[in-house]
Amino acid sequence: MSRSLKKGPYIDPKLLKKVLRQKPDDGPIKTWARDSMIAPEMVGYTFLVHNGKDFIPVKVTEEMVGHRLGEFSPTRKFIKHGGKMQRELEKKAASPTAAK
Repeated sequence: MSRSLKKGPYIDPKLLKKVLRQKPDDGPIKTWARDSMIAPEMVGYTFLVHNGKDFIPVKVTEEMVGHRLGEFSPTRKFIKHGGKMQRELEKKAASPTAAK
């Protein structure tokens, strides 16, 4: 659900204060504020966004403005789909590389 336009974007005040205080090349900014919107002032900074277990590095670019920090730090880890067909595909993919 998007935020009401009259309320404006939500940016964590502590996070914004850290961004304004620090230079982009001073190192990453550690944050738990996954719901904070990426503002134009954050472009060029690297954030360490918490995903519930680890901190994922996120380098902010101009295309990310307007999105949330949590969108770039997935909380679930996809392993692979299993089954007989998957094993056959993996075996085919591995055999040509072994022949070279």
